[in-house]
Amino acid sequence: MDDAELIKFIKDTEDMINPKDVGLLYQRAEMLRKLPLGVQRWIVDRASSGDPSIGFVVEPYAFFLSYEITDLAWAQEQLPEPYRIVPAAMFDDVEPRACAILGAFNIHTSVFWGSRVEFYLIAEDTRTGMLSWVICDYESNTINYDPGEGFTGASTRHSVVTTSHRGDVIVDVGSGERDHHIDCVARLAGAQMRPLEQRLWIEGNLSVDYGGRLMNDESVPFGLVFDPDEVAQALHIPLDAVEVGKNTFAEGRIADTPYEAACFPYAQHFRTSSFPVASPVHDRAALEAAFHEESRHSHGRWAT
Repeated sequence: MDDAELIKFIKDTEDMINPKDVGLLYQRAEMLRKLPLGVQRWIVDRASSGDPSIGFVVEPYAFFLSYEITDLAWAQEQLPEPYRIVPAAMFDDVEPRACAILGAFNIHTSVFWGSRVEFYLIAEDTRTGMLSWVICDYESNTINYDPGEGFTGASTRHSVVTTSHRGDVIVDVGSGERDHHIDCVARLAGAQMRPLEQRLWIEGNLSVDYGGRLMNDESVPFGLVFDPDEVAQALHIPLDAVEVGKNTFAEGRIADTPYEAACFPYAQHFRTSSFPVASPVHDRAALEAAFHEESRHSHGRWAT
């Protein structure tokens, strides 16, 4: 992508996000969550039929840990029917393993604003052959929507996803509703930028679905539109610089210690739908075409 096109895409994506509008949507979501789940899904189906793209910004220092799955039977049970666990790794020079990933990040979007910890199983969609990120659980300090549970409010008892002036990534997120707690400090002083495994980070971001308690038989995988170079590389953090004091996500189902740690030291700018909608974009070439198309659209004050 040329510099001018990328900068315009970034500016337009940020301009699509208005804190006042997000605050109003929070109030509406609090009301919608009181409705029966079937009514919520009907509202979402209606809203999604003409759903425009929304801005979705992952703020700097998004942090990810890869864990080897030790209970493959359990992991397969968490997935929708078309998916199967396949080996994967975040970096392209790391040996793939049956992979669960824990991600912690701050985000601001057109529909919610806050911090999240998400637990993914990496699987292949047997219908398309696409490597996919299947979100099986999460905790968040803001409003949420998923096909399995509909609209929900903040679930965290406490939520810290931040950095220090010494170059530490600090994550301490505890659920107020489930036995989930991740407490971790990663020191970035010795981290280096290294190439990411592109099938996971490009194809996987074009095929995102829900599993576990978030699963619904009628949901469809959705995708993001972004500059593929956003996921060309990330900081590879040596494991001896990562101190995981506690992690109870999938406890007993994954290894006690991670086999990879990654951090993106810059903001990532995406476009997506406000609710899960099937995406026709399945590879890098189609993603680049979708990025160019989105860049041409007039979303913000920097339209040309």
